[in-house]
Amino acid sequence: MTRIGIAGAGAFGTALGVVLAQSGRKATIWAHEAAFADEIRSRNENPRLPGVQLPENVSVSARIADIAECDLILLTTPMQVLSSVLDTYGPVLKTRHMVACCKGVDLATGRGPSAIIAETCPGVVPAVLTGPSFAADIARGLPTALTLACADPEAGVALQERLSTPTLRLYRSTDTVGAELGGALKNVMAIAAGIVIGTGLGESARAALITRGFAEMQRFAQSYGAEPETLAGLSGFGDLVLTCTSQQSRNFGYGVALGQNAWFDPDVTVEGAATARAVAAIAKARGIDMPVTQSVAQVIDGRRSIEEAVKILLSRPLKEE
Repeated sequence: MTRIGIAGAGAFGTALGVVLAQSGRKATIWAHEAAFADEIRSRNENPRLPGVQLPENVSVSARIADIAECDLILLTTPMQVLSSVLDTYGPVLKTRHMVACCKGVDLATGRGPSAIIAETCPGVVPAVLTGPSFAADIARGLPTALTLACADPEAGVALQERLSTPTLRLYRSTDTVGAELGGALKNVMAIAAGIVIGTGLGESARAALITRGFAEMQRFAQSYGAEPETLAGLSGFGDLVLTCTSQQSRNFGYGVALGQNAWFDPDVTVEGAATARAVAAIAKARGIDMPVTQSVAQVIDGRRSIEEAVKILLSRPLKEE
């Protein structure tokens, strides 16, 4: 039986553990806080994924040693803590394969998850699992398709076989850069789409935003050598559509709250906020035209009002598409 360690006890990691366990794998979820691990065990349910009971072959532990020697480890911690988690615990993890399931760009270094894995865990083969998905859908067994990107083709095939289930269909890629940048950048565009809807600019404006946002995603990713086909696939365009149109999207919901000048729960992880800041700085330094990303970064930092950002975007020079 394949043993899968899941580093991070959030909704997404728990959902992956549930669907993999239902297909015959043994999953161990590592929670950073012992009290939270105890709560999940006592309820046999993660409060971040209500209504989903854990199968018998899913265990929860606050001891990193319990996932250290699993056949592979899924990293489902928030992107902005991934580096510190691997700096602290990477030396004791004996697995050969790590799959990053977090989406974003590290604010401190501008690196993606595969680069962080490669630097902090020498000898480990990094991979990225990303694409249009919500934890609740995966846990309920609803059909979901994701991109599994690994630069090592042989390792990619093995991981695809180990992680695919009857309801979780994985498409393989060797373009880790394109896959992780698609998953990161779409969160920024989801915030922008939420602002559009929150301010009442309408569905037509959202469609235009998604289209122009996708053009930005392509420009940025291709400047790092990403393949255009990757951005047009599940990890780019597919994820962009989902997160810009669904109320389940945390990033979209955050944007709506900004647009309505409403309260938003500060405990909810919004990866797109940090990603917007990181990507805006990188794009400025590299001379990449990213008007939507720059506007999102300025709005969330309070450096520009939404009204000013909209006016600037609408007054950009007319040009060919």
